Amino acid sequence: MSNTKREQGIAKYHEVYCNQLPEPPAEGQDRFFDYMLNSLFGDLWANATLSIRDRRLLLLGAIAAQGEDFTFTIQAESAFKRGELSELELEEAVLFLTQYVGYPRASKMRLALMGLMAKLKQADTKGAEV
Repeated sequence: MSNTKREQGIAKYHEVYCNQLPEPPAEGQDRFFDYMLNSLFGDLWANATLSIRDRRLLLLGAIAAQGEDFTFTIQAESAFKRGELSELELEEAVLFLTQYVGYPRASKMRLALMGLMAKLKQADTKGAEV
């Protein structure tokens, strides 16, 4: 088991994002990352009170409220790849959020999700051909 908060944070960062995001910089090179790895991933995401899926749903709602379709796509892809949320569940989340964040923002999330699913299906098809 990892012995430092940073190592625990890095492990959780990789788990939450399926090793899809860039490797964090070395300790002391970027204070933003150091803080994020220690507090956000080492403490909050690692806390067992809520599951990663629960936290992801909360985060998807917050991101949708801000209209951040790029960040929404990152979260949706990780949730899908980790088996936390199916395509149908992600679509339902967007539909539900429409009533709370408004149609313009939810439309951006819907388009982002449609693009993501098309990309994943295309990658899956290419993988099956090999």
